[in-house]
Order: sequence, then C-alpha cells, then structure tokens
Amino acid sequence: MKQYALEHIRNVAFAGHGGSGKTTLAEHLLYLTGAIDRVGTVEAGNTVSDFDPEEVRRKISLNTTLLPMEWANHKINLLDVPGYPDFIGELYSALQVADAVVLVAPAQAELEVGFENAWELCEERKLPRIIFVNKMERDGADYAGLLQTLRKTYGNRVVPLQIPIGTETAFRGVVDVLHQKAYLGKDRDLTASEVPAELQQEVQQAREMLMEAAAETDDALLEEYLEGVPLSDEELVHGFHEGLRTGQIVPVLCGSAVQGVGLLPLLQAIIELAPSPAEVPPVVAEDQRNGEPVEIKPDPNAPLTAFVFKTTADPFVGKLTYFRVCSGAFKSDQPVYNANKEREERVGQLFYLRGKTQIATTEVRAGDIGVVAKLQETSTGHTLCDKANPRVLPPMNLPDPIYTVAISAKSKADEDRLGPALARLQEEDPTLHARRDPETGQTLIAGMGDLHLEVVIEKLKRKFNAEVVVEDLIIPYRETISRPVQRVEGKFKRQSGGRGQYGHCFINMEPLPRGTGIEFGEQIVGGAIPKNYIPAIEKGIRETAEKGIQAGFPATDFRVIVVDGSYHDVDSSDQAFRIAGSLAFQAASSQAAPVILEPIVEVEVNVPEEFTGDIMGDLNGRRGRIAGIESLGGGRQLVRATVPMAEMVRYALELRSLSRGRGKFRTRFSHYEEVPHNIAQSLIEKARREKEAHEH
Repeated sequence: MKQYALEHIRNVAFAGHGGSGKTTLAEHLLYLTGAIDRVGTVEAGNTVSDFDPEEVRRKISLNTTLLPMEWANHKINLLDVPGYPDFIGELYSALQVADAVVLVAPAQAELEVGFENAWELCEERKLPRIIFVNKMERDGADYAGLLQTLRKTYGNRVVPLQIPIGTETAFRGVVDVLHQKAYLGKDRDLTASEVPAELQQEVQQAREMLMEAAAETDDALLEEYLEGVPLSDEELVHGFHEGLRTGQIVPVLCGSAVQGVGLLPLLQAIIELAPSPAEVPPVVAEDQRNGEPVEIKPDPNAPLTAFVFKTTADPFVGKLTYFRVCSGAFKSDQPVYNANKEREERVGQLFYLRGKTQIATTEVRAGDIGVVAKLQETSTGHTLCDKANPRVLPPMNLPDPIYTVAISAKSKADEDRLGPALARLQEEDPTLHARRDPETGQTLIAGMGDLHLEVVIEKLKRKFNAEVVVEDLIIPYRETISRPVQRVEGKFKRQSGGRGQYGHCFINMEPLPRGTGIEFGEQIVGGAIPKNYIPAIEKGIRETAEKGIQAGFPATDFRVIVVDGSYHDVDSSDQAFRIAGSLAFQAASSQAAPVILEPIVEVEVNVPEEFTGDIMGDLNGRRGRIAGIESLGGGRQLVRATVPMAEMVRYALELRSLSRGRGKFRTRFSHYEEVPHNIAQSLIEKARREKEAHEH
C-alpha cells in the first residue's frame, strides 16, 4: 500500500446501533474499491471485519476493526465499530482517532439507541458526521419518516443530499443532488447517468435547499446566493465540506448495503466532504520536560507523536498495538519512547491491518493509522513519541463499568493462568476492570453489560486456557450491636496434668456510630490482669469479631473496654487470654442486641423524561429512597436515590430494559444501615444451613 499525503487520507468511523448493517456496508465498500474480490456476509461468518471466532459464532461485531481501502487516489481508514452498548468502549476509542463519523441508521421512522449514543459522543467531541440511511430495500422502509425524525431531533443542519429511486423492494438507486447524477446498479456494476425526467423537478427543489445550506457556511457563497446566482457543483461541494467540517451541516445519504446500491456516492462523499487530517484542529499534548501544553500538528517532518487507541492480546499472534500518528513518522526498526511508562520500546515490523490481513510497510506517516506487534510496555491510551521530545497526549475518557460478576477458577491450573490473563485483557479493553475483593475474597470482573462479560469469560477460556465459573456476588454485609452491656465475663481454664491454661477477663461493650470500626481500651486497676496480657485479649476479640455474631459477617462499630479479670502466676499465657477475650466477646455481643448491617449505595440515573416515573417506581421497589430529581435539559432527567447494594446487582440489565437502552446510571458506596428484620432472619438462616452443610 503506497504512502499518501495528508490531504489524501480520510479517517472515518462507522457507528450506529447493532444490526444496522455497518459490517455489511464496510464489506461492500472493500469489494467496490478492489480491496477484496468477493463479498462475504455476516450470516456466513466470512466478512473481513468480523473475523474473531466469537464474532463469527454470535454474528455480531465485538471489536473495532481497521479496514484501509484505496479509492480515487485517496486512502480511507475505515473503523468498523460494534453497535451494541456493551462494547461502547470500542466506540470511545475509535472516535479518539477518527476525523469524521458515518452514522448508519436503518430506514425506519424511530431512531435506535446505538445511533443516539454515537451522535451524543460525536456532539461532545465536535466530530463531523455523515448519516447513511441503510436497508432502503426492505418492506416498510421509511426514508421520509426517518428524515423527519432526524430534523425534528437534531434540527435543520440535517440535510439530505440524495433522492431515492424507487421504494422498498423496488429501490434501485439514488440521485445525487450535489452532482445532479443518478446512480443505478449494484457494487462494481454501478453506473452514473442523467437524472430521470420524472425526478427533475424534485431534484431542482432539493438543490435549492442545498444551495441555501451551503451558502450559510461561507460568506462568498452567501453573497452569490443572495444575488440570485446559482451555485455550481464545485461551490456546493466546497460549502458542504466546510459545513461538515464545522458541524453546521450533517449530510444524509441513503442506500442498501446488502444489495450494494448507492455505495459509490457514499465513497465520493467521504472523499469530497469529510475533512482530511490536515484540516482537523491540532491535538494538545503535555510536554513532559516542563509540563507545558504543546500543540501537535500533523506534520510528517515534525518529531514523532503517536496515540495508541487499541491493543489486542493474542497468545498466537502476540500483542498488536494500533496507533494513529499525530505528527512525524513511525518507522520500523527504530526505537520509540513510551511517554506514559517513560520506557523505550523496540519496534519491529510495521504494517497496515485490514481485518486480520497484515500489509507490511516501512513507515506510517502523520495522519495515518498503523499497527505494530510485540511492544512490551505499551497499553491502550499510551503515547509513543521521540525520546528527545517526550509528550503525553490526553487519555481516553472512558465510561465506568456498570455490571459486575464474581468468577472463580475451575482448577488450580486455571487459577494460575487467571491473574495474568485478566491483566492482559484489561490492557486490551480499558472498560474491563478486574479485582479481588478483600472483604469477600471473590475475584470480581466489571464491564459494560452481561454480553461484554460473557465475551470476556469466553476469551479467558479460548485465548488463555483459563476456565472460570460465575458465582453469586457476595454482598459485604456487616454485623454490630445495638445496646451496651456491662461486666460480661470470659474465662478460659484448663487443667490437664502439668502446666494448665488460665485466662480471665470482664469486658464492657457499647455500640459506636456507623463507620467508626472497632475501638479497644482497658481500665484495669490494682494489676488484676498484667499489662502484657491486654494485647492478647484484644487479639482474641478482633479475631472473633471478624467471624461475626449471628450470620458470619464481620462485626464492627463497637467499643470494648477490659475492666477486670484475674490471672495465674504459672498457668496464664497469651494464648489463654486470647481465648478468654474471644469468649467474652461472644457472650457480650449476643447479649447486646446484635443486628446485621447492609451496604447502601448512592445511585444517579440519567434517563429521558418519559421513563422517569417507571425508574422511580422501580427504585422504590428495590427498597430505595428517592433523594431528588433534576432536569438535565434536552429532555433528560437525573434521578438521585439511595438503594441497598443487594438490590442493585442486576440493575444495569434491568435499567436497559426499563428505558429501552436509553438510561445511564452510576453508583458509589454511601454507608451501612440496619437490614430489615425479615431479611436479617433469612441471612441468619442461610448462614446456619451453610454451617451445618460444612460440618457434615
């Protein structure tokens, strides 16, 4: 693949809801541009984009795939992004390196949530976007209805550039209003011809609308337009290019990916209207030498600065690092400096990647996207640069995980492989978080949904030979006491011939405010217990508190004072007083009205207004307390509540169902409070059954 000048590169992400046809569209574009010789299908599992065995099995995209193609002396780096919300991290990383986005939507009046999510992210990042209306060939295809919804939702900057020829099953082509040409036929058999006579009037009216939209992007064009001079094709293209680049215009095209109809005008629009890397605002990095901000312009002759937006860990191929060169040139067999780790990396072979096909190259220049294998220190989000000019690019601002499951290894061999495998997968996917919960001892993996974690578990098995089982999440309940008790005795006395064991103490015990922990003190007078045995009593109390009072959960939020006791010159020992402390705690805690505490989390749910009532009703049903509602504008509201953690285990999945995928939420630990009596009883009963089963 030859090297292209900055002006001739387009970095474009395909985004939209799962199932909208992005992968099929990408496959037909690869065929149209000659990158492949036959068209694969998602159903047959032989597309260039969905090559991972899990993608083939599930028939959906799970990873962003890089698909470079060459057309009309331009290079288009196409990023095919998964549409399912569980893989939204892939969208974040793709948008970090794309200069424009093609939002794919099926021809239906209602917008899908994946489309809306992608639009919102583009809006946040001020990314130029083109809308491609797909599936025009389907029964019930409603192009006009979708246009109406788009303009109603996003305003008049949404401008259709085409008129479909035929509807539903009779759809056979498009009229490109910008160039006043009709495109009929499929894939490589596409032909450009004059506009059909019956559409001439409609095209003229549409062209008037385009002139008005284009004129508003450029003062010179506006002057011409106001003077009544019709704008030429070139002027219209210039106006739309500027409008797309600045976000004033979002052009709409249409076609059928599965039939290969209307795809040539899409390629043409990407080349003519989407910005090149030379036109994108410079990225601001931090100069590591002085902490000052520095603008990174896409100059191939400047020092190297490259951003790593994706890594894949494969035990067979090795680690692949995907990067976009922001300035300079990334050359094979030259060391690069990882500014985040402050370590040099040795660079071997560089290549462009099309699906899983490697196309070798000796360098990747500014504005382009490439891949390198076997970097040791580098992870997603890192900056690779010239050691003499160390710079760090801003990190990816990824969403926090929303769904957690507990896993355990099936065997000792699996356990040995699990830790390193999870570390590799987290490098590959920063939206995956794995940790060991110190309270419950469980290994927890958290991600963006159940499908995300299913795929992670499958990867552990297939890629790293580490088999795991999913367990019930253990909620970290606690126990405490609710009333004080005085002078409770703990006495340990054993005589078995020879030296015996003797420890004896009295304790006072009282509850403390939530979150205080355990406090220990002594008020021994007259040397009733020698000072050197006091730590042993404390140790016995703390060890026993860890095992719980009624249901086996750690006890907390109480104060113990040792007030009296006795000892034996010969038989007393640390061990004896440790046991005496333990016995005293058991007796005192059972008399002090023990209660079980549960963790409470603060929840913020961000939803469209029409779902607010359902969300509040659902949170109330989870024993939640609504703390307030706030309008966020744009038809969305924020519901704040405090809810027991035990009620939130599957909330990510249930919110998706309640809000038709449009709700977002986050939680954070708030405090512990007493569990209702009926729940406490069931927890005590469960602990009793488990203890009996263990003893038998």
